Amino acid sequence: MKKIAIIAHDGKKPEMVNFINRNLEMLKKAELVATGTTGKHVENTGLKTDKKLSGPIGGDAQIAALAAEKKLSMILFFRDPLGKHPHEPDVQMLMRICDVHNIPIATNPATAQLLLDAFFKD
Repeated sequence: MKKIAIIAHDGKKPEMVNFINRNLEMLKKAELVATGTTGKHVENTGLKTDKKLSGPIGGDAQIAALAAEKKLSMILFFRDPLGKHPHEPDVQMLMRICDVHNIPIATNPATAQLLLDAFFKD
């Protein structure tokens, strides 16, 4: 089973929910993990998720640990590139870990769609 991590900055959560709703059938085939607040939004779409801590208090680091252990198939991280985030070092660490361990990471809906379509094509 594919394991997908889902993260969204606060300003991107509505966009992430819309993306999930458009891709429910594919995402139902995956095991989902998410940072805390994002996970609540994911569950509101009807999907189950393993919720970690909220991003700013360690959730990004928990997702990065899963990536470092190669326990993730991909990360969908709807980032707000224009906002200030006190946990930006954690975000950068997560992206570095993905690069080091060759874990696909999508930081916007267009790339996320390409990854899902490629992973679930039959």
